[in-house]
Amino acid sequence: MPSFDIVSQVNRMEIENAVNQARKELANRFDFKGSKAEILLEKDEIKLSAEDQFKIRSLDEIVVGKLAKRGINPKSIDKAEPEISPLGHARQVIKIKQGIESAVAKQITSFIRDSKIKVTSQIQGDEVRVSGKNRDDLQAVMAAVRGHDFPVALSFVNFRD
Repeated sequence: MPSFDIVSQVNRMEIENAVNQARKELANRFDFKGSKAEILLEKDEIKLSAEDQFKIRSLDEIVVGKLAKRGINPKSIDKAEPEISPLGHARQVIKIKQGIESAVAKQITSFIRDSKIKVTSQIQGDEVRVSGKNRDDLQAVMAAVRGHDFPVALSFVNFRD
């Protein structure tokens, strides 16, 4: 029975490349010369720290711009509000979303069910498996899911015939 999986994944290497490019730009920027600004990558978080709110905003723009240039969907990024300490030092965390949360997975399965295409969809952990008797039905589901606006970036993997 043909099937495929709907997942929300971000390529880890692309994140590392974007952070490295942002660090290079940070080292070369004139407005950051001599300042204690830094960009750290830890698992699924990018941590920014700078001397003031203006510089943290600039760091945020640099990192998000580099992520966008590397092809990472903005829906996969969750930016927290900058934290300003009483001394003026600022920190911000940018989280990278991996996997589909159960509430969003339920939205996807109900959307597929409401589309009246003869397929079955089931939630398996942080992905949704769609299977059907006909390859054309699966392709119609892919087109419908691509056309609908879900709160996460979705991709399709494991297409089996």
